[in-house]
Formats: sequence, C-alpha cells, structure tokens
Amino acid sequence: MELYFPTEFGERLAYCSAAATALIGFFMMFAPGYTYRILKLQVRDGRTEAYGEARSAGGFMLGFGLVAILLAQPMIYLALGASFGVAAFGRILALMSDRGSVIVGLLLLVVQAILSALPFLYGLGYI
Repeated sequence: MELYFPTEFGERLAYCSAAATALIGFFMMFAPGYTYRILKLQVRDGRTEAYGEARSAGGFMLGFGLVAILLAQPMIYLALGASFGVAAFGRILALMSDRGSVIVGLLLLVVQAILSALPFLYGLGYI
C-alpha cells in the first residue's frame, strides 16, 4: 500500500488539515505535560488522571488524522471538518461564558476554524 499524496489543490488543503490533526494528536498523546502548559492548564497534585485524558484525546485526534490521510475520501474529510467546526463552536461558548485567557482562546478558535474550513470546503466541493 502506497501513501497517497493528493494532486488537486483543494484535496491538498484537506490533507494538510488531516496531517495537522495527526501531528497535534501525536503531541498531545506523547507530551501531555507540555500540552497542558501550552494551554495554560494545571494538573492537581497527586491527580495524574488528567494526563490520561490528554493522552486519550490526543490518541483520538491522531487516529482520526491518520485515517483521513490513509483513506483520502471526501466523506472522511467532511467528518473531520464537521468535528473541528463543533469544537470551534465549543470554543466560542467557552469564550463567551468562561473567564479564561481571551488571547489563547481566540488563537485556538482561529486554528480550529482553519482546521475545520479546509476539509469541509473540499468535502462539499467548494475548493
């Protein structure tokens, strides 16, 4: 089985979104402490279950990104885009209702919106 690299521009953008998802997931899975520092989160003393949650979420993102890369189907890209779209909506809710860092929240919202738009637009046939 060969690794397929897309030839169309729109599919390349969706592919890049899937690759970024897999890379973020890999980082979250194998470096949860750094992930929490980047997101400005803290693990309570003696409660290391939070690392397991980061590893689990990272594993999900890694698996989803790799499947999108390996299968390279428009419906998979639609699912990836829709998932990041819902995550971006959750980020908007967090910005409106939580009292967290607005700058970090806005930066992550932009990243999630881009990671949502690229595969979603390709899957719908706009690019």
